[in-house]
Amino acid sequence: MFRFTCLLLAVTCAYCDVYFHNPRGSNNRLNEKSANRNNADRVFDSQNNNRGGYNVGDKTDKPAGNDETKQYQMKYFQSAEWKTMTNDQGKSFLTAEWTNQHGCGGNEDTDPHKQNCNIVLQFMCQDDGLQPGDKDRVRDGTTTNTQDYTKLNKLDETVSRRKSVKNGNVKQNRVLQESWEWYEKCYARERNKGLFTADQKLRNNNLGYSGAIYTRQNPNGNRRGYECPEERDHYPYWHPSPWKDIAILPVNVSECQYYKSNSFNVKPYGECIEYDSAGVRRHWSRWNNKTGCEGNGGDWVELYNYLEKAPGYTTKTPCETAKDGGHKHIWAIPYDSLDAKNKECLVALDEPDCKEAPWTRSNHLGNSHDGLASNYTWVLPHFPSGKTKNCVLRIRYNISTDDYDPANTNASHNKNLGKGIKSPVQQNPYVEIGAGHSPLRLAINTAQFGRTFQDRSHMFQLVPRPTLNNPGAKIYNLNVRGKRGNIVQVYPAVEYDFFPNNLNVTDNDLVHIQWTGSNTHNNGNPAGDGQAGDAGEGTRGTDRNNMVQINDLTENFPTPFEHSSMWDNAEIVWIYHGKTAVSAKNLALNMASSGFYRCAKRAECPEQVHRPYLVENNPKLNNLLNNAPASYEGALLKFKKGKYHYMCTRNNNFTNRSQKATIIVL
Repeated sequence: MFRFTCLLLAVTCAYCDVYFHNPRGSNNRLNEKSANRNNADRVFDSQNNNRGGYNVGDKTDKPAGNDETKQYQMKYFQSAEWKTMTNDQGKSFLTAEWTNQHGCGGNEDTDPHKQNCNIVLQFMCQDDGLQPGDKDRVRDGTTTNTQDYTKLNKLDETVSRRKSVKNGNVKQNRVLQESWEWYEKCYARERNKGLFTADQKLRNNNLGYSGAIYTRQNPNGNRRGYECPEERDHYPYWHPSPWKDIAILPVNVSECQYYKSNSFNVKPYGECIEYDSAGVRRHWSRWNNKTGCEGNGGDWVELYNYLEKAPGYTTKTPCETAKDGGHKHIWAIPYDSLDAKNKECLVALDEPDCKEAPWTRSNHLGNSHDGLASNYTWVLPHFPSGKTKNCVLRIRYNISTDDYDPANTNASHNKNLGKGIKSPVQQNPYVEIGAGHSPLRLAINTAQFGRTFQDRSHMFQLVPRPTLNNPGAKIYNLNVRGKRGNIVQVYPAVEYDFFPNNLNVTDNDLVHIQWTGSNTHNNGNPAGDGQAGDAGEGTRGTDRNNMVQINDLTENFPTPFEHSSMWDNAEIVWIYHGKTAVSAKNLALNMASSGFYRCAKRAECPEQVHRPYLVENNPKLNNLLNNAPASYEGALLKFKKGKYHYMCTRNNNFTNRSQKATIIVL
């Protein structure tokens, strides 16, 4: 039996939150100098505090500004063909880290919590290489404005007319994740009227009915980017979606089989397909079920999710017998099919992982039982095509209450005084305590009882692995979390630290060291309900990081290179500037200068491409890294056995901030 001991979830809190720290969550930020984000509706509905999130990375020591090419996207190496290998060989690991305010996880009999919860991790990817003018290109944008949307006025509008509207709506300098068509599909489709909406009054769209943009949590149909509110608020969703599931982390693992079997990764979902007068498929339909669809002249078609398409296989049998990279292939109609008639060869997705959510306590954006923030290690996909992918990571954190049975409460329990039905939960109700005419009022907002919070990363790339002597080598990502400012100024983000802070690998594994930062993390006003300011070293508003060895975690002075071991014991398997045959001293120099220097002398790096980055040619590196790049694409290193401690010279500030970490190689 599972018991939940608290009736209220503090759901009237205006800013109850979940925040990604690695990869860096945007919380709808772009490049603001203020502590508050400019636009909470920029791309998705987070339900989070305006102060949360991290700016997009900058490539250089200057803000990217309106030049998208000067933004930095983190680059993670894809897994190899690990399905054809054993013992985790060939896998690339990226550990995602987050904090959530209201608590989660734990066995409810022995470690009781105050709410139900689950956490859903998802991603979406797109082939790199789309031209800047492509309307559907995933991007971070250079302005904080929300993409435009002109409402559909009639269901029989032609597809060509809607394309014209799209061209006017979608702006190249604004962020794009979900497509314009995805939102229009949501706008036009009737909402699921079997859902519990309590006493909330959901509005209608301008077509005369209540569409999927209206939910109990979003009764007025407010728009955030091109996100579909009904899909955002519910999991698993009952229609096709552009998102691919990584993991579901519920409070109760007995729910895992349900979540896994109903994931769109492995289960097709139906959609109503209609055609305009020219015979072209519309991307929208009013009908959300098979009966309504077919009764109104549409075709109800089951559509499939996929990892990527395999266009080299053009017929069913070669497709279904293909084993590229050990992946299963399916012959089916993809969710983004242009006509919803022709089947294609699709690389199948695996069912999502499912395990108990990490334990965290309520009312605390902090650590779990093990002293670490909540985290999940994602095995990065292997894409048989060998293409680079532009991707976004998404976390959703749902909390609900046992004041009503969330699994068995539906539309029949919605408030309807005409039928004598009272919602099991009501807005700010009064309760008697035996004091006559002096009842007490409870703080209940039925739009938030339960509630879903969300964060997303900025765009990042999943890139093919370089050619390795050991194709089965495991790759572990080592990054930096946090932003400029003291613990109060950055909250609910975090201060700088390496992540993972303690990395355990073997001498056959590879470590990809990489970080990103912004030049506009000033944390200025408006600062909302927190403190403004960007306490730290160096130029105001700038993130800088580097890596130098130290002898012990209790020390704060770097080890002189002559007495260090970390870089002598590191083999460069790959490095961003292409020259792997550099000395240990030059590798140490590159890491210590955040890429400002590549080599000390021209004789060590004689190629023309390296000359601007030589100690003997380059202007002097500022001792606080002010003129070093904010982001560092890094190196893929293979370490010999040993224990290596390291720190950041700029940010490690004894009694104020510790930025030290350890790699243990077995």
